[in-house]
Amino acid sequence: MKKTAKKRQPSSSSTTQDSQRLDTWLWAARFFKTRQLASTAIDGGKIELNGQTVTKRGKSVRPGDRLTISKAGLRFVVDVDALNPKRGPASEASQLYHETPESIEKRRLVAEQQRAERELNPHHKPAKQARALLRALRGKSF
Repeated sequence: MKKTAKKRQPSSSSTTQDSQRLDTWLWAARFFKTRQLASTAIDGGKIELNGQTVTKRGKSVRPGDRLTISKAGLRFVVDVDALNPKRGPASEASQLYHETPESIEKRRLVAEQQRAERELNPHHKPAKQARALLRALRGKSF
């Protein structure tokens, strides 16, 4: 008796994809370096989908959805344009979404504010010569 190999039918999810897991999309769109980091952000309540905080990693994302991503003190508000189950180069990842103009402006203002704070309050140790001059100005001989 000869066994006949069954031909696999392509699944509908592999031919036309209408949704994708949230953690996979965040990873493919290069918001996070690994899926584990994306999952940790989701578990920590750092991701909102259409205005509601997401608590499940497997939540479906579809084109047209709005995501709010809080990462490293910054807040990205993006609209999902496309899906991609595989992580590709940054040029492909940038085509998966577009950031809202308000989000871009807010991030720019936050960056400017942080830059100004760093300039006003430097956390570096002055060079040896500068420290000697400061001691001399203060009247300390040691």
